Amino acid sequence: MPRRCELTGKKVHAGQNVSHSNRKTKRTFAPNLQSTTLISEALGRRVRLRVSTRALRTVQKKGGLDAYLLETPEAKLAPEALALKRRLRRALG
Repeated sequence: MPRRCELTGKKVHAGQNVSHSNRKTKRTFAPNLQSTTLISEALGRRVRLRVSTRALRTVQKKGGLDAYLLETPEAKLAPEALALKRRLRRALG
């Protein structure tokens, strides 16, 4: 399972630890992913997603999963979220 947010597409970044003596060693910066169940009122079901905590806060701020998906431009959504957005639009008519 890839370490990637299913809503925003945020993924692991590479970087370096730098010691006091300025030695550099490779390391990764992983996003804080949480498995969560979000409720889609338009689809009438729960959707299980692996989402970053930042995306979770944004979903809550926008007023739910449906509002978040409809307001967010398609260029900023991950492929999983795009598929969900298409299903949502079909359900709303």
